[in-house]
Formats: sequence, C-alpha cells, structure tokens
Amino acid sequence: MRRPRALVLIATVVVLLTATACSRAESTEPQAAAPVAGGVAEEVRLGYFPNVTHAPAIIGVEQGLFSAELGATTLTPQTFNAGGDAVNALLGGSLDVTYIGSGPAINAFAKSEGAVRVIAGATDGGAQLVVRPGITSPEQLEGATIATPQLGNTQDIALKKWLRDNGLTAGDGPEDVTIANLENPRTLDAFREGSVDGGWLPEPWSSRLVLDAGASVLLDERTLWPDGRFPTTVVLVRAEFLQQYPETVRALLRGHLAALDVATGDAAQARTAVNAGLEKLTGNPLAQPVIDRAFENITLAPDPLASTWRRLAQDSATAGVTEQPTELAGFVDVGPLNAELVAAGKPAVDTAALDQPGGSS
Repeated sequence: MRRPRALVLIATVVVLLTATACSRAESTEPQAAAPVAGGVAEEVRLGYFPNVTHAPAIIGVEQGLFSAELGATTLTPQTFNAGGDAVNALLGGSLDVTYIGSGPAINAFAKSEGAVRVIAGATDGGAQLVVRPGITSPEQLEGATIATPQLGNTQDIALKKWLRDNGLTAGDGPEDVTIANLENPRTLDAFREGSVDGGWLPEPWSSRLVLDAGASVLLDERTLWPDGRFPTTVVLVRAEFLQQYPETVRALLRGHLAALDVATGDAAQARTAVNAGLEKLTGNPLAQPVIDRAFENITLAPDPLASTWRRLAQDSATAGVTEQPTELAGFVDVGPLNAELVAAGKPAVDTAALDQPGGSS
C-alpha cells in the first residue's frame, strides 16, 4: 500500500508544480497598458510628408479637421522627407502617430519587435518609374542610375524587387543599375543635370519629372498589383500610445476620415488645400498640371489593404532590405477605424488576419 501512496503523492506534486509553472508563465506574458487620463492625451505628435501621397494628412492639418475632433488635445504636426526619419522619431518616442509608406512601416514593426500598429490606410497608388526619353525597356537600364527617396523606403524596395524580377542587378558595375538614394527635390535637380537617368518616385515627384523635366513613364507601379491597388501611405501609431489613449486615436481617425471625405467629395477643394499645404511646407506650390496629374494617379481611402502586406514583407526580403520576410501577426489594428466607419454608416475594412498575434501567416 505504501508504494501506490507514494506514487499518488508524487503525481500530486507534479500536477501542482505544473500548474504553478503554467501560472508563472501566464503571469510573465506582457499585458496591454490600461488607458490613462480617460484615454485622452494632452498632446498628439503627428508626422507626415510634403507629398501628394500624404494628402489626407495635409488636408486634415490645413483645414483644422484633426484639431476639431481632438478638442482639448493639442495637435503637434511634424514633417519628414523620408520614411526612415519618421520611423526613428516614432521609435525614439518623439512622435506618436505618422503617415508613412509600407516599407518603413514594416521595418518599424520588425525593428521594434511589434511596438507599432497600422491603424488605417490613406493612399494607394501614386508611384512610377520615370526615365529619360529613349529608355523604353528594362534592359536599357543597364549602366543607368535610378534614384529612390531613401535606402529601404517603399519605392527603394519596389525598384530593387522589380530589377530582380527583370534579371537586372543593383550595383556599381557597368552592367548594373546604380541606385542613388536622394531626397525628392534633389532627384529633380539631378535629373535635369543629367547625373541620374530617372527615379522610382511617389507623387508629386514622378509628375514633376514628367511635366517639368521631360521624363517618360517606364512603369506605373499599379500595373504590378491585382486590381492596380497597393498601399502607398498608411497611418502608423506607437502601440503604447494606442493602448493608453484610445479616445485620442479615435478622434484622430475621425479627422482622417473627414479629410478623406473632403478629398473624395470635392476634388478641386482637395487639390487647392493640398497645394496650399505644400506651399507652406516647401515654399513652392505645384503647377496646376502637376497637381492634377498627381491626383489622377492616386486613390485616397481608409483601407490599408491588409491582404497585400505579406507580399510587401516578402518584397522587402527579396530586395535585401530585411534578411527574411517579417512576421506580421498583430501588425494591423483597425478596430478603432472600423468603429468609426460603422458609426458613419460606411463598410468596415478587412484585416486579413493580421490583427491576431500569432495568427495565420
């Protein structure tokens, strides 16, 4: 009888220890930060770029649409010229929310080990490979120099992926395609000077090279995607800010949706507002044909097109920007956006299961 009792006691101890171990493991899992101050922040620092592809941000700031929804929360806008700079500010804690391209958004998620979230779409389309007249095929790019806005940014990744798909190599050899990472205004000057042969550029810069400097369109990126849609600009937030100040995030999203309503409801008003904002930010307005062409090449919508992001992550790896495709489980959180869309009588957007940590890949 002693031996069975001993076995029972041992089994009981094992069960208790296992339960204790499980309890400890569960207790060490990271917990979501609770909302503070009623979920309303004193200030929200918002980043965006002086590009037509950031039109919702420009309209929202210029027409006071964000501030109208934020109420007592102070809006502090900040502008950037490339995604890497905005990512550094976001991860460094000097920025709370930013409009940003898909490549830097993925990089921020990987670099921060999941400390950021895509909470809305803003713009899709609006990127083209424009080149010197006479270049009419990928093969003719051998030995050419093509500009992108920044190493590892959305257009830089797209160019490198496309070069590989077309049997071309990026490098400094006589048969390579040299990639020059230049700020967009510098690319226009360099093209005019002859030091670059083209650029994979967002709007309005592709339109400026075409209309102001005589470039030709070799490729519109929309032709590479199903239905011609791919995310060019999305809204990215620090996960901690989203957890602590959900009401502020929802207010900001209401301003975002109001800006999109302006853009889609009155095209002339939207173009005027964006041009006024660009003049304020850069010192120079766009010529009307440029801004008209730029707007014709973009779609402004709140859907972040979640179903495209796994391909975008794969493209980053193919381009050599990341070592392997970033696991994007938990990357998208459109719960607040969908709540606002439904409240406004509009359809919710899909997450493609990217809202679930450890979800399908």
